[in-house]
Amino acid sequence: MSVEQNESSPLKTRRSLLKTAAGLGYALAASPIMAQTAINTSSAGLHVGEVMLERDGFKFPVYVAHPLEGKNWPVVLVVSEIFGVHEYIADVARRWARLGYCAMAPELFARQGEPSEYATLAQLMQEVVAKVPDAQVMGDLDECVTWAGLHGADAKRLGVNGFCWGGRMSWLYAAHNPSLKAAVSWYGRLEGERTPLTPYQPIELVNALKAPVLGLYGKNDESIPQTSVEKMRTALAQAAGSGVQAAAKSQILVYPNAGHAFHADYRASYEPQAAKLGWEQAASWFKRWL
Repeated sequence: MSVEQNESSPLKTRRSLLKTAAGLGYALAASPIMAQTAINTSSAGLHVGEVMLERDGFKFPVYVAHPLEGKNWPVVLVVSEIFGVHEYIADVARRWARLGYCAMAPELFARQGEPSEYATLAQLMQEVVAKVPDAQVMGDLDECVTWAGLHGADAKRLGVNGFCWGGRMSWLYAAHNPSLKAAVSWYGRLEGERTPLTPYQPIELVNALKAPVLGLYGKNDESIPQTSVEKMRTALAQAAGSGVQAAAKSQILVYPNAGHAFHADYRASYEPQAAKLGWEQAASWFKRWL
């Protein structure tokens, strides 16, 4: 179920994605924000807007961008960092749309809170992010795919692209949805504690992968050490040896001069060369599989 709005009449939801898509805000906890973002993607020639999808009686907003012309575009789910769907994520969706995809960026924290209102990372993590069940995210992403298939896109050519928190979700989704054709995980966490809301970590699901994953990581990432990346490479190789084709086709690339969030062109962590190369490799990945 969905209700669609255009840019001139945004829905009054907990977050107006269209306001953020106009560049009017970032999450407070993401500070300090650079004075000027490196990339600003125009919506000219694109359809951009917000849809409200409903699952289990709850409505959540999704930022959608796709070409104005044609239909049957492949679908790319854009899964945000812990800061939710703000201007950077909306811009990434428009970048995919410019490459011919129907890009959908759902606000996956909508049930728990509004990420943009939290001033510190600790508070945001404790009061919002830590309360989000993996199963809820998988279900909301599935709902996006259903909507896309009913609104002119080709849901059989499906990819997922996630950053940080969303990068972990990209790994999980590659083990969840049998219709997925490819995933890209930008510095998504690979290991961690099991909890009732996060019962499995990506490294534990390599034997369940249904689509090849491209993992993009920074060598200087203090939150995801190279030991963790190497463990994942070993796990993928072992799964490949057991006949898991998606694991055999997966790749992990490490950028030597990059740290965490190196693609986030609105933050000091941005590393232009790694971000540019990573984007080119992500685009080639989806072109290959979708």
